[in-house]
Amino acid sequence: MDHNKFKQIVDFIREQYSIPSGLVPLHSPIFCGNEKKYLNECIDSTFVSSVGEFVEKFENTVAQYTGTAKAIVTVNGTNALHLALTSIGVNTNDEVITQPVTFVATANAIAYSNAHPVFLDIDRDTLGLSPEKLNTWLEKNTITRIEPSTKQQVTLNKTTHRRIAAVVPMHTFGHPCRIDEIVEISNKYGIEVVEDAAESLGSLYKGKHTGTFGKLGILSFNGNKIVTTGGGGMILTNDTHLGTKIKHLTTQAKMPHPWEFYHDEIGYNYRMPNINAAIGLAQMENIEKFLASKRGIAKSYQQFFKSIGIEFFVEPKNAHSNYWLNLIILKNRNERNKFLEYSNKNGVVTRPVWTLMNKLPMFKDAQTDNLENSEWLEDRAVNIPSSARL
Repeated sequence: MDHNKFKQIVDFIREQYSIPSGLVPLHSPIFCGNEKKYLNECIDSTFVSSVGEFVEKFENTVAQYTGTAKAIVTVNGTNALHLALTSIGVNTNDEVITQPVTFVATANAIAYSNAHPVFLDIDRDTLGLSPEKLNTWLEKNTITRIEPSTKQQVTLNKTTHRRIAAVVPMHTFGHPCRIDEIVEISNKYGIEVVEDAAESLGSLYKGKHTGTFGKLGILSFNGNKIVTTGGGGMILTNDTHLGTKIKHLTTQAKMPHPWEFYHDEIGYNYRMPNINAAIGLAQMENIEKFLASKRGIAKSYQQFFKSIGIEFFVEPKNAHSNYWLNLIILKNRNERNKFLEYSNKNGVVTRPVWTLMNKLPMFKDAQTDNLENSEWLEDRAVNIPSSARL
């Protein structure tokens, strides 16, 4: 691809966002509703920390929107994933299967639990964990047995003899993976599924919201997400008993009492402040507008890139994606790097896919399969500006 085509792409992106000069960001938040109103109400109430009406309203709104029984807010998505893993019993020296194509928070949360990540390949048509690769790896590398003390099925790694405690698929850039197949395979081995749905609020797979297929799912409300609270996360579950326990753990495991400070187990200060929840509630009131805008932008991109012979990644089969970050696939790493340099130099923010997790120094010794699709994507994929337009 020559510089003329690079310029054509940059010019089209500027036209999409009506920004003829200056910086075109990768993904900016939009505050077009009751954010200031609710913030003022929150400040006037003096309940700006973890106690206040907006926390509960925000949790109930997201639970209803995603169709889950219980939603628990947290400080951020990383904390949400850490607590989700901890709450299902992921512990020191366990192993957790995930994918190498993800933001580092996914792998870090596993490490926070003192567990070891195992990175398995993705599918090119979903960008998420491959059910086939998962099934093949489990068949070749694990044994199952019934634990005498608990009478429960346990799956162990043949080489390390560690327990496989969880599978964490990630809905990459808001596109659902084949999550139903992943859950089915994991259930066969007695392994819990925790969905990293940090990027996929508003995305559906076979008509069901992401983050609601596994035992637990997590969302992120970072400043660059489709709905933001500034910083924040959430745990989703249909297990109301587990959800109540998780809520307790986020509040330092403090037992309710008018004045006594009594904590019945080790808890976490993972509570989202009321002031952040106020912003989130206002944002949720406009989520359908955000989704419609982002899907419209994706359609325009798809038509444009088809006209110039460049692959634009479209939502997978059976999926309704939020198109959180739009993605183009270039010919090779050299073309990718040249486009990244040109576009960023000319004020249009673009980014490569994250460096694969197994190539980072802290995870370089992790087990993997061949990762051919992950490496293929890392060499070619570029995220382009994806903010909603209202």
